[in-house]
Amino acid sequence: MRIVLDAMGSDRAPVVDVEGAVRAARRFGDEIIIVGNQDAIKNELARHDTEGLPLSVVHASQVIEMSEHPSRAARTKPDASMVVGMKLVRDGEADAFVSAGNSGGVLATALTSAGRIGRIKGIRRPAISTVLPTLNGYSFMLDIGANTDCKPEWLIQFAIMGSIYAQKVLGIDKPRVALLANGEEDSKGNAVVQEAHQMLRRIGMLNFAGNVEGKDLTRGLADVIISDGFVGNVAVKTAEGTAGMIMDVLKAEIKSSPISMLGALLAKSAFREAGKRLDYREYGGAPLLGVNGVVIIAHGRSDALAIENAIRVAIEGAKAGIVDAIRQDVEDALTVVSNHPSTPLTSD
Repeated sequence: MRIVLDAMGSDRAPVVDVEGAVRAARRFGDEIIIVGNQDAIKNELARHDTEGLPLSVVHASQVIEMSEHPSRAARTKPDASMVVGMKLVRDGEADAFVSAGNSGGVLATALTSAGRIGRIKGIRRPAISTVLPTLNGYSFMLDIGANTDCKPEWLIQFAIMGSIYAQKVLGIDKPRVALLANGEEDSKGNAVVQEAHQMLRRIGMLNFAGNVEGKDLTRGLADVIISDGFVGNVAVKTAEGTAGMIMDVLKAEIKSSPISMLGALLAKSAFREAGKRLDYREYGGAPLLGVNGVVIIAHGRSDALAIENAIRVAIEGAKAGIVDAIRQDVEDALTVVSNHPSTPLTSD
């Protein structure tokens, strides 16, 4: 596999980005193409032992900053690291793209820039997804930010894409798919969620498990959770903030007395494993599903471990042929829906 890494994306670019690329090349053995300011990248590479590692550098003179309007920057900066990197994927010179930069910029670059790879035919809107840790493993959730306002048929396509990813990449057989709503009953949720619920019942292509509430996100009641990007983004960031708060409270309480510190010492391995399960860095980046290529968006605050795991997610998606799998299943879905006139899912 050949993985493109936008080295200018993270809050501490290109330091952690380059270190993550080096770690990934050493761990996985796949080629990493590092895109960005050539001099800055080479200066960082010089700080690491890269002998024999499959690393290469492609120069890009511009950067899409976090503060910029994503679509405008994607159109007006043809030599931005995101655009140059995406173009390598589009032209078949790489198998996947990873960036910890402006998520809106990544989406806009994929759809509107000089390096655009476009949408998979039949997909109305791409969706940003993520792995969410639960009591008994993890769930896969989308959309978490690409589409703040959705139509019911978009949510159906998110469900199809999420189910495919859960099967092909996460190895979940017949993943349970659920809609995020304000109640378990079929009648809960806003008008869009209610209509999407009924559409999923009628189509019957997925292992639809009904609705889940916000309190159920971490209980593992569904393998794939569907929502619009506004609700999904708030839900995921609330979960991340809560997990961080719990860890901070535990650390403070442990330091509050000698007995607590002794107990923590005895339970050190348990705390370590719990922290690892709740650490976003361990889950890599967020797949942007629905675009015509494997694209992974990492946290802007990523460190080298997070970048390394984002590259791992890109490798897994490319090896699983996730784009071709989505393309095929969307075609199958459109065929099924053509026999259900009351269930609109047409693409164009």
